Amino acid sequence: MAMAKRLTLRVHAPRLGRRERRGAETRERLYRAALRLFAERGFQETTVEDITEAADVGKGTFFNYFQTKEHVLAAFGGERVAALEHALKEARATKGPILDVLRDLALNVAGQSKESPALLRAIYAAHATSAPVRAQLQKRMQTTRRLLSDIFLLAQHRGEVRRDLSPTDLARRTQIVFVGLTLAWAVVPEDSISKRSLAVWEIFRLGLLAPRSRKRPAA
Repeated sequence: MAMAKRLTLRVHAPRLGRRERRGAETRERLYRAALRLFAERGFQETTVEDITEAADVGKGTFFNYFQTKEHVLAAFGGERVAALEHALKEARATKGPILDVLRDLALNVAGQSKESPALLRAIYAAHATSAPVRAQLQKRMQTTRRLLSDIFLLAQHRGEVRRDLSPTDLARRTQIVFVGLTLAWAVVPEDSISKRSLAVWEIFRLGLLAPRSRKRPAA
């Protein structure tokens, strides 16, 4: 099952009361309004008042859910961390190839396939120009690198992935490749990000394979 489909699965949770449901709906409205404005205007040019007006709530309501507009981007990044956490659970549970889990993750690009190039450009610009946003990114990169390292360690134990590089080195190189991919797509979105991800994955996968896995059967 593809990662995009897996991410839609929901764990049964206790039903929320009316107040909790309204709170969740308000937060989601603020979150989506903020991302839309970041894409349209840019992160720096968007104010909290712009966000609350677009979400049709009072200005003070914003701070009930987000400390600052930087925390909206932290929530966006948190979705990507959650995708890696899900992939690690899949890798631990699967009896099939762990490389399939990594492939699904790569094709999903940690959930970004449905995001607009304009939003990704705004987020990259925010990382480049805002020290607090950049600090949040650095923390998330450390977290996702650790999660990727755990997945690669499992793949090495199963003999699927080369062992001449440490799991951390493999995770770091994976981050570099796919961060570069999303940035390139955001700047020049000539095709879908999933199509571009597939092309990059097919090349990248060959560099991950354990030596015996690279051998092709005789014709």
